[in-house]
Amino acid sequence: METTATPTLSPAALAERRIGWLTLALGLAASVGVALLYTPSAGLGVLVGALLAWVNARWLKDSLDALTRLSTAQAGAAKPRVSKWLYVKLFGRYALMGLVIYAMVQYFDVPVVSLLGGLLALGAATMAEFFYEALTRPK
Repeated sequence: METTATPTLSPAALAERRIGWLTLALGLAASVGVALLYTPSAGLGVLVGALLAWVNARWLKDSLDALTRLSTAQAGAAKPRVSKWLYVKLFGRYALMGLVIYAMVQYFDVPVVSLLGGLLALGAATMAEFFYEALTRPK
């Protein structure tokens, strides 16, 4: 049986990965709490907001990584080529968030405050990662 070596990720890549799953985990936990304390539609709003925050961060990271690769690969080129899909991911995330928030408020009667609260899951995950790094870093 042939074994394949897994690439070693940098500390920054590991932190990005933790922030991603922490965003989803904290958003899910907060949505359950809000659904139990307030209303199920408010809990749904927190969950959808956290999912939007995760997608937003993912698309931004992917877009910036692609731009970095393109700028390195096409250094010195007179007219660098950039994929249209890159622009869609870079700017379309705002349109996606706006459309989803609009649809949830208008058609599903989800409180806009709960959606905005769910968007804060990314910030909470980033703070949790900061504390994790501060507590586990070798002295």
